[in-house]
Amino acid sequence: MKIIIIGGEAAGMSAAAKARRVNPNADITVYEASEIISFGACGLPYYVADEFQDSGYMAEFTPAQFAERGVTVKTGHRVTKVDAENKKLEISYDGDIFVTEYDRLMIATGAKEVLPPVAGLNKQGVHTLRVMQDGLDLKAAVHNENCRHVTVIGSGFIGLEVAEAMLHQGKSVRLIERADRLIPDAFDAEISVHFHAELEKSGVEILTSESLISIEGEEFVTGIVTDKSRYETDLVVVCTGVKPNTDFLKETGINTLANGAIIVDRQGRTSLPDVWAAGDCTTIWHAVSGKDVYIPLATGANKLGRMIGDNIAQVNGEPLEFPGSLGTSCVRVLNLEAGRTGLSEREAIDAGFDTKTIVIKDKCHTNYCAGQSDLHMKLVYEADSKRILGAQIIGYKGAVHRIDAMAVAVSMGVTTTQLGMMDFAYAPPFARTWDIMNVAGNVAK
Repeated sequence: MKIIIIGGEAAGMSAAAKARRVNPNADITVYEASEIISFGACGLPYYVADEFQDSGYMAEFTPAQFAERGVTVKTGHRVTKVDAENKKLEISYDGDIFVTEYDRLMIATGAKEVLPPVAGLNKQGVHTLRVMQDGLDLKAAVHNENCRHVTVIGSGFIGLEVAEAMLHQGKSVRLIERADRLIPDAFDAEISVHFHAELEKSGVEILTSESLISIEGEEFVTGIVTDKSRYETDLVVVCTGVKPNTDFLKETGINTLANGAIIVDRQGRTSLPDVWAAGDCTTIWHAVSGKDVYIPLATGANKLGRMIGDNIAQVNGEPLEFPGSLGTSCVRVLNLEAGRTGLSEREAIDAGFDTKTIVIKDKCHTNYCAGQSDLHMKLVYEADSKRILGAQIIGYKGAVHRIDAMAVAVSMGVTTTQLGMMDFAYAPPFARTWDIMNVAGNVAK
């Protein structure tokens, strides 16, 4: 059996490793367009912030290490065409084009930046942060003594993390978001307001409901123009989201969402015969809404990729099915930490649930232990059944670990009544006798 995997990051390499364990006799080849595999882009903002110095920490394995396991990895090879009918691939390498065949194929080509349609993006001093070279370039630019002011465009996870990184580097920071609040796609307004306050308290100039129009300067950036004003700046980091890297598949007729994300079933199969897909180029099945959604997170990529590795390498046996994603995610913004799981209020309403919510404020632990601070929690639940559909928690201590507990609650169909009496661990330095999660469950009516 000849298995080919296109893409050598989280999903692709998870699949390759699992496929080799399942089928020791399979011929497994991975084609990766860049020179790096098993790369974790999540570490880039922390690398730029100088929280660690060795960029190699972000690439877990090398092609040589996979070769020792019996997986051939060819870097610098870009698949330019898929002929699904004849099971052939067209591949570009070092200026040449060659064709190879496959028995089973996995697509794990990830995502690429969504850039605003503005003039000046090619000027020196304009950066994105998606691949290893982006991180190397941005870190070098930030260390230039002439770089004093940084403008970050976009306030998603990466935008907020980049803003924090620039503060750590001693820069003056401006953050521009075209929506009316920060991180609008991940957190509800009752939670995101605390990000705004924390960044503003640290001196970040925050401009919401404002859109980038152009970037000024001759060769180097000198300023930006928005739909409201003009601002001087020394460096611009564009963090306006990602889209699936699937343009090369358009001629195949593969089923996708409007944004190009490949639609896969719960086994990871695409609409093409003997073709699977996972990672930031695909949809993922949401365990609460039951919908195929686009959630480009490393956790889902690794899990779905591992499962596909099992399915793609099987000769006989029942294929595995993905249990679903909750979109569980978290972020640190200066001293704040926040996490979310399941559906937001808007997502629950859009999914057709009769939705109710509560928002509460409590403390992370008892008042007589040092370091007590506020926690804010939003609970999303179904009106009649009281089943928990989602949760969001933000605070200075303990928010993210609590969201892990809420992920289990959502996954298991726990009700607000059950949450109210859940036996969470208690000791004065860690919690209160009635944890904020208990309180939320008891308040929800």
